[in-house]
Order: sequence, then structure tokens, then C-alpha cells
Amino acid sequence: MPMDFFARQDQARKKTRWLVVYFALAVAAMIAAIYIAFILIFSGVQAHQQGYGDPPPPMTLWQPLLFIIVSLGTLGMVLIGSTYKTMALAAGGSAVSEMMGGRLVAPSSTVPDERKLLNVVEEMAIAAGVPVPPVYVLDEEDGINAFAAGHQPGDATVTVTRGCMKLLSRDELQGVIGHEFSHILNGDMRMNLRLMGMIFGILCLAILGRILLQTARGGGRSRGQNPLPLLGLALLVIGYIGVFFGRLIQAAVSRQREFLADAASVQFTRNPGGITGALKKIGGLGETGSRLTHAHAEELTHFFFVNGVSEPFIGLLETHPPLGERIRAFDPAFDGKFSYVRYDGLGQPPEAPAKSNHPPPPNIFDTVVGGAILASGEPARPPVIRAQSVLPRLGQPTPLHLQYAEQLRDALPASVKAAAREPLEATALIYALILSLDEAERATQLAELGKRAGPEIAQKTAALFPDVSQAAAHAHLPMVNLAIGTLRHLTAEQFNQFSETLQWLVASDGKVELFEFVLQKVVLRHLAPQFGGARPKPVQFYTLKPLVPDCAVVLSALANVGSADAGKIQNAFDAGAPFLHAPAGVPLALLPGEQCGVEPLDAALNRLALAVPIIKKNLLQACAHVVGADGVIQETEAELLRAVADTLDCPMPPLGVGE
Repeated sequence: MPMDFFARQDQARKKTRWLVVYFALAVAAMIAAIYIAFILIFSGVQAHQQGYGDPPPPMTLWQPLLFIIVSLGTLGMVLIGSTYKTMALAAGGSAVSEMMGGRLVAPSSTVPDERKLLNVVEEMAIAAGVPVPPVYVLDEEDGINAFAAGHQPGDATVTVTRGCMKLLSRDELQGVIGHEFSHILNGDMRMNLRLMGMIFGILCLAILGRILLQTARGGGRSRGQNPLPLLGLALLVIGYIGVFFGRLIQAAVSRQREFLADAASVQFTRNPGGITGALKKIGGLGETGSRLTHAHAEELTHFFFVNGVSEPFIGLLETHPPLGERIRAFDPAFDGKFSYVRYDGLGQPPEAPAKSNHPPPPNIFDTVVGGAILASGEPARPPVIRAQSVLPRLGQPTPLHLQYAEQLRDALPASVKAAAREPLEATALIYALILSLDEAERATQLAELGKRAGPEIAQKTAALFPDVSQAAAHAHLPMVNLAIGTLRHLTAEQFNQFSETLQWLVASDGKVELFEFVLQKVVLRHLAPQFGGARPKPVQFYTLKPLVPDCAVVLSALANVGSADAGKIQNAFDAGAPFLHAPAGVPLALLPGEQCGVEPLDAALNRLALAVPIIKKNLLQACAHVVGADGVIQETEAELLRAVADTLDCPMPPLGVGE
């Protein structure tokens, strides 16, 4: 039985702890080796300085002061190196993609290959319930490879090689991108970044050894009297031994995750031919089919879709399973032979997919969601969503979600799709989602918006409002997720103006609807890391007890959304509270409206985002039963629930799909 989203997150967190243990053992072994090297080298120097007739000085193996100096020096070097690399990667996936020489693809690109790639990524993001990540292309890499990087879904990037973009068919590309989205959803990315920082810290010893060797050249002292060459050589050797063990850890952590990501991709797309076709093309390109030439490729080998560097001489150091094993997991009849693929096909479009005899898939808005995206014309019947069906969907989008995402995006008005792909117009799209439905109030908002953001933005917001206001509730969060990826292209000054204007607009009508508040929080939380805001924080709460008051705020706020009747509000709260599994003796009661407003809710969500996965799981289960206390989660309630889940870093696919 596959693990749920929270189990996978918890497993990733536990693996990260084991990385720290392995890292500590590797450093301890290096300290011991360096200490012994110091003893031997300096004893040899002292013996060389003695006269030929003098007895050699005694060798003392235990020298506490030297051991302390070596330990502190080694720890300092490793920690400084690891901290430096970790800080360099603090910006998230964009730092890694740019370090590899990636070119950011504009969301509005109309280049056929780039548009195909962007469309696949957009569909995956909408289906998974996460913001569309920025997409990078490695223009100098003709092999087929890809990777996802970031601390969390909000700062993730997807990077593909030029060969991946040009040589793969759409189905094959979808299989590769589905594999990378598995890493985004399962918490693998943060572990990859931490591992990268750790290995760089160990590598610093080898760098120091190389510096000492270079410094010793041309020195005035004789070779026998100068310990620097020997010391440099020892540090170089020990440093690379440490890197060897780092690579061993890297490989052990990565191999099994690649099988799991392949399986998740097939489960997501329901098309094993996509990912196996990509793997077969890599094999058909020969030894260099997935090879990356960039200088930093060795550091990122555990990130890649397939091995991107030369094959290690020891099988235990392989970060990826052999291509044949991965293919046979879905195609048992594969004989291990790869058809030759020519590199000169890079300038040509990939082969057209074979025509299928199967009928085209039905329109999911008719069969699943129950109507068109726009509320105009024939009213759509909202999907029936049961509270117990919410959690099993987290982090596990299905082929129906993927089909839903493609059809929803295509059903969006052209004006909305165009705005979502241009940075300044994307700000207008977000503003339009928050404009008042009252005509007089909206006119006042637009007039003030013209002063704050400029007349062009105000005009664009007004032009988008009719289409946005008619869109069904289930389309609002996908619109936001499409826009967030584009908003990352704003300058720092533009983002600051956007942030201030958005906060003003939310409060401009004198009342803050819960969805408006959460929408604003989702947008700013995903963009803040890139524009100098707070970085992702580690887990701080491992037990529910200190967070029960925060849970009470969230549940009370949701209970007040569905009804103004005091009895129904209490019933909704009571329906969800037991699923929180609060400790005995800790009070959990419905709060008055003034105690679960915007400010208390903001503080509560910020604290709850720092909890371990099991606490988030119980909270979201309780939230689902609060909004579904009447037996059905309505469309607007479903989108509010998804937005709350997003603030807790729990990506929730569209609800009601496949019910």
C-alpha cells in the first residue's frame, strides 16, 4: 500500500536526520585521520632535524592539545564550507538552476519547444495544487536530463537540458516532468540541498590541501624541513576520502528514491510509455546520452533524472539504478537493447505520437466537475466532495487531475491566460480576484489602485474583472498558481509595490473575507523567499499541546465561514475537533469571532506551518470535517481548504475530481 503524503514527508525528514549522522561519522573519521597524519608528519620532521648519530625522538600517539587543535580546525573548516554553500543555496531552486548555467524561460514564450515544456509544467502544477515553478533550460547540454531543486514547492524550479526539451516527445517529456514533480511533492528537494552543502564542507579539506601544496612550491626551506607539502598532500587525500564517503551517502539516499519517483510519474500520468520512452532514448544516445558537461555537475549528480556524470568505478557509488532496471520495472519484456538516437535531431521537432484508436478523453468539466469554468450561461452543478476523501489526495495527484488541469487551463479566457504569463499583468490578475463585487465600491478601489500601481495596471485590472468574476470558484486557485510563477519575474521594487498594494486592496472595503486573506498569504508566502523575505524555517513543534490554541483559531475561523447561525457554527466546530486528537486535559473550544479574525489566524498559521507532518495531517483532517459538517464540502469551501493547506506546505490537488 503506498504511503500517504504525510508519511512520505516524515520519511524524508527522518532520512535528513540520518544524513546528519552519516555526516558526523565522516567528519569524526577525518578528524582521526588528520590527527594521525599530523603525528606522523611532525614526528618525521623532528627525526629529520636530528643528527645522524642521535636517536629518533619518541613518538607520542596521544597529544591532547594537538587533538583539540586538529578537531577544532577540521570542524571549523567543514562547518564554514557547509554554511557557505547552504547560504549560497538559500534562495532555493533558482540558485541551483543558475549555478548550472540555466536560462530562465519566459512564461509567455511562444517558441514551440519552450511552449510545449511550459504547458507540461503548468498542467503538472495545477494538478498537484502547487504554484507553477520557474522553468530553466541548459542550452549547452545536448544530453537528456532534468532536475528539480528547492526547499519547498513554493521556491522550486524545474530545469531540463536542451536535449531533453528537443529530443523527447510530449508524452516522454511529461513522464520526466512527472518524475521531477514527485521529488517536489515528497520532500526530496530539501534533503538534496542539505546533502549538497554537507559534501561541499567535506570537500573544503581537499581544497585546503591543494592550497598548502601550491603554497609550499618555491618555498625557501628544504623539502625535509618543510611539512607543508606532506600536510597538504595528507589533507588532499583525506579530503577526497571524505568526499568518497559523501558520495556513498549520496548514492545510498538517491537510488531508491529514483525508483519511487518513476513509479509516482507513471501513477500520475498513467502512461508508462512516457518515462520508459525517455529512458530508452537516453540509452539510444550511447554513453553520453545523459552526460552533463558543466563544472558543477558532479555536485548535483544526486539531483538528476539519470546519472549526469561519468559512471563510478564502484557500483555502490551509483546514484541512479541502471537504465535497464528502471525500464523493466514497467516494461518487463524489455531486452536491454536500445535503438540508436541521432544527436542531429536536436534541430528537428520530435516524432509525432502514434495515432490512437481510442476515443478522446471526455471533457472532465462535464463528467467530473459538472460544468464549464465560467458561471455564465447554464449554471454548473458543483461537485460532491466528502470530508473523508480530502486527505488521501494530498501530494498524490491522479491522471484525472492531470486531465482536469489541462482542460481547465485551456478553458480559461484568453485574457486571463495572457495576463498570467506577463509579470505586471499578473499583478492585475491577482488584484482582479480581490476586487469588490459592489460596483460603487469597486470604482473607488480602481481609482485608488490607479494612484498606487499606475493607471495601466488599474485599467488592466478593470478589464480582467468581468472574466475573473464569472469564473467558477474552482478556477481561482489555479489562476493564482499560474500567476505566482510569473510574478517571480518582477523586480524587487515592483514586488514591494505589489505587496503593499495587495495588502491595501484586501482591507480596502473595510472587511477581510477569509479567502481574500488566505489568498494574499499564499501569494506573498511563495514570493517572499525570492525577494529577501523570511527563509523556510525548520520544524519547531513536535507535539500538539503547545499548538492547540492555534488549532482552535483555525477551526473557529473555518466554522464561521459556512454559516451565521450560532448553532450551526458550533456544530461545525464540534464535527472537526475530535479529528485533531488534542491531548486530554487541554481545552479546545470554539472561539468568538473577534478571537479568530485575520491577525490571530495569521499568527496561528505561521506557527502551525512549523509543526511535524502528523500534526498538520490531523489539523487538515479536522478542517475538512469542519467545512464538511453539513455532509458536503461546497466549491468555495473546497478552495478555501486548499488555500489553508497551501499555507501549511501541504499541496492539495483540486477537490471533487474523480469523486
